[in-house]
Amino acid sequence: MRSPAYVLATAYLCMAVSLAHAEADLPPHALVDRALGEHILVLNAQAGMQIEQSEQRKRDTGEYEFTLHGAAYRDRLLEGNVQNDYRDWEIAIERPLRLPNKIWIDSDIGAAALARGQHALGDARHEAARQLLRLWFSWQREQAQLMQWQAQLDILQQQAAITEKRIKAGDAPRMELNQVDAAAAMAEVSMRQAELRAALAADELKRQFPALLLPQTPILVEPQAISRPLSYWQDIVLAGNHEIGLAEAEADFQRGLAERAVADRLPDPTLGLKYTSLLDRKQSIAGVYVSIPLGYSARSANADSAQAQARIAADRAQALKRKVEGDIYHAHTHAVSSYEIWQQASTAAIALRLNADLVARAYGLGESSLDATLISRRQALEAALAETLARLDANESRYRLLLDAHQLWDSESAGHTPH
Repeated sequence: MRSPAYVLATAYLCMAVSLAHAEADLPPHALVDRALGEHILVLNAQAGMQIEQSEQRKRDTGEYEFTLHGAAYRDRLLEGNVQNDYRDWEIAIERPLRLPNKIWIDSDIGAAALARGQHALGDARHEAARQLLRLWFSWQREQAQLMQWQAQLDILQQQAAITEKRIKAGDAPRMELNQVDAAAAMAEVSMRQAELRAALAADELKRQFPALLLPQTPILVEPQAISRPLSYWQDIVLAGNHEIGLAEAEADFQRGLAERAVADRLPDPTLGLKYTSLLDRKQSIAGVYVSIPLGYSARSANADSAQAQARIAADRAQALKRKVEGDIYHAHTHAVSSYEIWQQASTAAIALRLNADLVARAYGLGESSLDATLISRRQALEAALAETLARLDANESRYRLLLDAHQLWDSESAGHTPH
């Protein structure tokens, strides 16, 4: 009969599948929203969004302001043999005026800047979600390996009890007990190392996302195959990719600045009103004046530079789109291949576990050697560990694909995880 520890280990090695819901192995959606909202990347992007909103208001109203000029003079006038002193003064108010085409361009620039801020915020949240997913599965891997080694240690301790009974019955030499104890000691070392790695992984996850609550043990769900073709994922990821949106918004912004620089070749006029009082108010002058800057070379150079910056931004957006297309192919291929690898690893783990079970029973009946038993145990453990890691890799790669497609941890996609 199998020992309770071995039954527990076998159940774990089978990776009892939890199908309570499609994301049972992920933290609750509400906690994820809170954790992402508190992440420094998202907080900085929100501040950046506020800056863009302020800049948009400034462009809508314009940067020009009224300027008030005032001056007082003392005028000495020789009239015959008499010198008279007069107090003169003048006051003027002026303001540059944006030409109509520049008002429209500035409005477009402000809209592009606002779109840039919105995409930057979305991209920051997406990057934070990627980091959360990576750290979450890193912790799951270490915690799952810790449980595997704990189960292996329990099995070896049970094996030691069986060996001790055989020694007392005279069916086995005492050196076999030393072998089992040595194997158990090595398993305990591996378990302690896994315990340390799991603690470090949990600490990093909690430091980056303190709002998350870690379960006592990871929930390992059965991976799901990626049934939709690559073209589907390319279309949906490219359509909602904030990184591309940010680059395109930056290109629009730079293009707007280039248009503005070209428009600035024709300078804005300054309109002013002036009033002058002379000869102790005996004479007064009132009028309107217009001033226009005459420099052209610097404005032309600024326009050429801005147009070059716009071309660079447009080229970067195109290059980024090709990069994202490559990332989509990589993520899709990884998800598909990871599922197939898990299936192979699962088949191998089941076979080696059954073999270890048969060899253990044979040893209990005196029909197998201890060396064969320990070897079969080790092979079963290695296969179980490989199956665990393959399972987690398949789930993580699928979730990463869903995350990039905005079908994971988005408000509109909560609880919905298509294939």
